[in-house]
Amino acid sequence: MKQSPIPPLPTARGGPAQPLLLVRNLRKQFSLGGGLFERRRRVVRAVDGVSFNVAKGETLGIVGESGCGKSTTARLIARLIEPEGGEVVFDGEGVGEYGGMALREFRRNLQMVFQDSFASLNPRLTVLESIAYGPQVHGVSRAAANERSRALMSRVGLPPELMGSRYPHELSGGQRQRVNIARALAYEPRLLILDEAVAALDKSVQAQVLNLLQELKAERGLTYLFISHDLHVVHYLADRVMVMYLGQVVEIAPVEQLYSQPRHPYTLALLSAVPSMDPARRTQRPPLSGDPPEAAASTGGCRFRDRCPQAHAACEAQAPVLRETAPDHWAACHLDLAPGWNSRAAAALEAAA
Repeated sequence: MKQSPIPPLPTARGGPAQPLLLVRNLRKQFSLGGGLFERRRRVVRAVDGVSFNVAKGETLGIVGESGCGKSTTARLIARLIEPEGGEVVFDGEGVGEYGGMALREFRRNLQMVFQDSFASLNPRLTVLESIAYGPQVHGVSRAAANERSRALMSRVGLPPELMGSRYPHELSGGQRQRVNIARALAYEPRLLILDEAVAALDKSVQAQVLNLLQELKAERGLTYLFISHDLHVVHYLADRVMVMYLGQVVEIAPVEQLYSQPRHPYTLALLSAVPSMDPARRTQRPPLSGDPPEAAASTGGCRFRDRCPQAHAACEAQAPVLRETAPDHWAACHLDLAPGWNSRAAAALEAAA
């Protein structure tokens, strides 16, 4: 079986086979200030050796519990936070100190849409000005930027003649998120990072925004990095799914394959916790026992072993590596080599419920 999850560095740019985004061994840790009686400062390994790639025109969903490192990974990629190690390659070219693509050009090709739609907007700028501001910074004339702003407002369902002069506090949450999407598209990016972009919206508005994102992706040839805790939304939008736990990738697979045949106990537990409309399949007990370990705690084995119902001696002795267990299906687990383990684990979870 293949042992390395890190794809080789591309030799030629362009073409559909060239990954748009390639992340290698991304790392970031934060220091926690010690208290009055603590001599040593603790270190949180928020992102610890994350590697993956995103193909052109693909939507990669990133899921996991709060604190697993999803949003930190996104901010490291966008260089909103400086990484302590690792490499980011955009369409075959390194970014910043890793290659020839300047950060200014990279940030024009990559834009983010955040969860808090109100905090993302300048309260002193109207909707029209907010969308037109970015292109003007990158050298577009004011008239051309305003024209682009009006066109994007119309495309995301905000009539410019009615909404253009309004301020963020005069809009609903769904309208503000549409403004954020239009503002991101004003740069004409190729990659959009959506960090819980629909989490704060009610279900009806959420469905409208998701359909809009699908339409924009098809029209503009966009690539999405979609971060969410809602597995139903990820199932609807994503082509592939990456599961993270305590700063590491534990599984990556095509969405249908991951949802139907998970290869990691943590993924299986996440899917078991998804609410079901079938009363016979509703979970009566939590699929995981215990609390997540402290992020600052050091561990030499599998980070999930204390909560895993299938853990054994090897899980404590050695950290599992991400390996390809099926075509395009990667999992970091010592149990993935045992045939039928996920069926047995599912039966154990069902019996416990």
